[in-house]
Amino acid sequence: MSTKKSDRRTEILQALAAMLESSPGARITTAALAKEVGVSEAALYRHFPSKAKMFEGLIEFIEETLFSRIHRIIQDESDVTARLEMILTLTLGFAEQNPGMCRLLTGDALAGETERLRVRIAQLFDRIETQLRQVIREADLKQSLRPVMGTMPCANYLLALLEGKIRQYVRTEYKTKPLQAWSEQWEAIAPTLMAGRS
Repeated sequence: MSTKKSDRRTEILQALAAMLESSPGARITTAALAKEVGVSEAALYRHFPSKAKMFEGLIEFIEETLFSRIHRIIQDESDVTARLEMILTLTLGFAEQNPGMCRLLTGDALAGETERLRVRIAQLFDRIETQLRQVIREADLKQSLRPVMGTMPCANYLLALLEGKIRQYVRTEYKTKPLQAWSEQWEAIAPTLMAGRS
């Protein structure tokens, strides 16, 4: 019984993500979502007490996917520049593969929704920035490297780059992909981030 219930929950979240992707700029109603899933609105509410909880389910999926992989990168890769590149590439790749989720990440789909959801997205980006800061801080200890512009500004610069590419993806209705020209861009940026300790 519980497996069937969790399958239905997953189905609802997948349908919501698909609708976010296929209707850029449109507000998703529970009536339209119920129709997409092929259930009544009452059935939707048996699985999720509110639309906010459905959005929270998607945000949880984003968090679990990204942070479990970021944790693995930090464990498996010791070189600081490679770590930064892998974290950024992972996040941009996730965004590219999940266009509907990008509307949540940019807040585009959250207009008129509860403030709690916008706070949760802000916290997600704060966590990414904290991870970047942690990696940059370790550069000095492990490789005698220092960020040219300081730890906080460097992490914030990389986060702004991420957010900008995700926002551009949504703004262009998924035409300009986050990983487009990324390897060339990183090749140009990477050498400017760190300097050896003098």
